[in-house]
Amino acid sequence: MTDRTAIIVSHGQPSDPDPAEREIGDLAARVARHLPDWTIGAATLAKPGALDAALAGAGPAPVVYPLFMTEGWFTGENLRNRLGNAPEARVLRPLGVSPELPALAADLLADEIAHAGWKPGTARLFLAAHGSGRSPNSARDTRAFAEALARHIALAEIRVGFVEEPPFLVEAAVGMGAQSLCLPFFAARRGHVIDDIPEALDAAGFAGLRLAPLGLAPGLPALVARAIAAGR
Repeated sequence: MTDRTAIIVSHGQPSDPDPAEREIGDLAARVARHLPDWTIGAATLAKPGALDAALAGAGPAPVVYPLFMTEGWFTGENLRNRLGNAPEARVLRPLGVSPELPALAADLLADEIAHAGWKPGTARLFLAAHGSGRSPNSARDTRAFAEALARHIALAEIRVGFVEEPPFLVEAAVGMGAQSLCLPFFAARRGHVIDDIPEALDAAGFAGLRLAPLGLAPGLPALVARAIAAGR
């Protein structure tokens, strides 16, 4: 084991934890290719014992990278409590508030727009996000991402819709037009991404392109590796 260790942590799927556990492990392996001098572990909070096992193999002071899209209870109080046996662990800010993420998303969108043959600046973006009925943090961080994204790419419009708070997905997605893209502001393709978002887009008559969640972007492992190496 190297002296430098990190654990990538995601929420996972409580009802069926093993697939998400495999996915986060695969991501850790891709991140590790960019960090040959590090030991990179992974765990979901949903799989019993997974985080404890990752901590046992990580040494006394690992870097913990939350693969979450917004800051809040899970990336703060809950995660810190779960790390109780590793008081020296250093928790970084989550993926969704990474200062590099808007540029990564802009490159992804630019490629999709070019492939579709649309003129620059004519496409509309629907950012489908989780939101929260209990805390303003989720919507705050999502809108901050949308504002930063607008500084990286020219779009005719960026709309944000949420699963759990207004504006809800269906009402926000209505009338987007054919030259539009839906980008799920989620870390993985499960749960809301495979159920609520497609159902809402169908109900809204969304005729644009439906992209994979941002957490599956090809450049993501390198972004996570840079954040871990920089300790931010």
